Amino acid sequence: MHENPLHLDNQLCFSIYACSREVTRFYRPYLEEMEITYPQYITLLVLWERDGLTVKEIGERLFLDSGTLTPMLKRMEGLQLVKRVRSKEDERKVCIKLTEKGCALKEKACSLPQTMASHLGITADDYKNLLLQLNKLIETMKTINNRKEE
Repeated sequence: MHENPLHLDNQLCFSIYACSREVTRFYRPYLEEMEITYPQYITLLVLWERDGLTVKEIGERLFLDSGTLTPMLKRMEGLQLVKRVRSKEDERKVCIKLTEKGCALKEKACSLPQTMASHLGITADDYKNLLLQLNKLIETMKTINNRKEE
């Protein structure tokens, strides 16, 4: 670390940003084989956990607003990965349901987390600890940002 607090290498925000870009770049060839993008992949991950979520619920889970999410979901519907269905309880809500093709991609994606972990060259425990630390940081930042918005 450099003594200058404004040196780029001293910025946690930049390290997280750069890491995110590199992780996304790592996933790209695997996702290209499945003919999906990284944002589509994480959307599928959410739906594989719980199918039939509303657009709002998916957006909250992925930290995406509906302006970003809606066009992507339309593209995913065009690719026959999902279908948009109006809620029977509330016509204003749109639920996103996996199609057979969307469900089938889950099997292809199952090996991705292990592939990522093995390429990182870290142990399973290190992987879990890193994930724990990052999730804790996310929760802390959400709390801080929510307080600022109040």
